[in-house]
Amino acid sequence: MKMKIIIDDKIPYIKGALDGVAEVVYMPGSKTTPELVKDADALITRTRTICNEHLLAGSSVKFIATATIGYDHIDTEFCDKAGIAWTNAPGCNAKSVEQYIAAALFTWAGRTRKKLSELTIGVVGVGNVGSKVARFSEIMGMKVLLNDPPRERLEGGNQFVSLEVIRKQADIITFHVPLNLSGEDATFHLVDRDFLAGLGRKPLLINSCRGEVADSLAVIDAIKTNTLSGFIADCWEDEPDINLELLDLCTIATPHIAGYSRDGKANGTLMSVQAVSRFFGLGLDNWQPSGVEMPENTLVELDGSGRDEEAVIAEAVLATYNIEADDRALRNSPARFEKLRGDYPVRREFTSFTITPVNVPDSTINKLRQIGFNIKSHDS
Repeated sequence: MKMKIIIDDKIPYIKGALDGVAEVVYMPGSKTTPELVKDADALITRTRTICNEHLLAGSSVKFIATATIGYDHIDTEFCDKAGIAWTNAPGCNAKSVEQYIAAALFTWAGRTRKKLSELTIGVVGVGNVGSKVARFSEIMGMKVLLNDPPRERLEGGNQFVSLEVIRKQADIITFHVPLNLSGEDATFHLVDRDFLAGLGRKPLLINSCRGEVADSLAVIDAIKTNTLSGFIADCWEDEPDINLELLDLCTIATPHIAGYSRDGKANGTLMSVQAVSRFFGLGLDNWQPSGVEMPENTLVELDGSGRDEEAVIAEAVLATYNIEADDRALRNSPARFEKLRGDYPVRREFTSFTITPVNVPDSTINKLRQIGFNIKSHDS
C-alpha cells in the first residue's frame, strides 16, 4: 500500500513530483482538517496551515515539511512529544528578500532624495536573509550595524552591536528575525513603545520577517508623532485582516510577498520534496523543479552617462522588481490580501537578468556582478 501525503495546493512546481511513489492529496491549506490528515503519513505545507495538536492528535503523520523559512505555524513541542519529525526550508527565499529590501531602499531613497552610501543601516537578525541584506548594504557603501544575540553568544568577537546601539545610530533598521514568543531571544513586539521611544535618528523601519515582531499600534503612534521617518511593511499582525490605519501610514506596503520570487518558491519546494524523500527513502533525493517561469524581458540596458553610481545600480535593481506595483495593489484592495499572494505575478531574482552597460565604469560593473547580475558587454 502506498503512503499518503497531503500537499498544500498553493505550493508551486510540486504537482506530479511525488505522485509516482505515494497517494497524494492536493488541498488548500485552510481545508487541511484533522479528518483529512488522520491517515496521512506526511504533510507538505505552508504557513497558513497550523500544525498543532488539534490537527495532528491521533493521526498517523510521521513527517511535516514546510516549504517556508518560518516554522512558527508548527507546534514543534507537540510534534517532538508525538514523535512527528519536521523540517523547514531555511534560506530558500533569502535572495528574494534581499531583492525586496534593495528595491524598497532604492524606491525610498529616490522619493526622499537620500543617498544610501551616506546612511547607516541596522540589520536585526543576521541569518540567511539578514546576512545577504548586510552584504548588499556594504556593496552600496552603507555603514552596516549587525545585531544577532544568538550568533553573538555563539561566535563572540566584535562584529555585532547591541540593539541599543542600532536604535541610537541607525538611519534605517531592517528586521530579519524569527518569531519567538518567549525566552531569552523573544521577538514578539520587539518593536514596541519602549523600543520606539529610544530611537536616536528618526529612522526608516522595515519589517519583512513576521508581522508580530512590530506592535502595530505603537508604530502608528510613532509615525503620527514623527518619531519614524517611515515604515515599510511586508508582514503584518493579524494577516490577512491587516490594520488599515497602518496601511494608510506606511511608506511602502506589500502583502507578505518579499520572499515570493519564483526562485525562492522553487527552492522551498525542492527542499521539501527532497526532505520527504530522504525521510521515507523514496529515491527522489536529487529531485529538481521544472517549468520555473521567466519574466518577459531579462535584458537590462544601462547607460551610465552623466549619472552617479547609485542611480545606475538603482535602475538595474528596479528593472528586476517594481515594488511600487505591489504597494498599489495592496492599497487598492486590502481585502484581497490572500489573493494577491496566491496569484502573485512572476518575479525572478538578479541572477536571471543580464545587463548591457554603456558608459558604466568598471567599478560599478563589479558591484552589479557582486549583487548577482550577469554582464553581457560594455563600453568603457
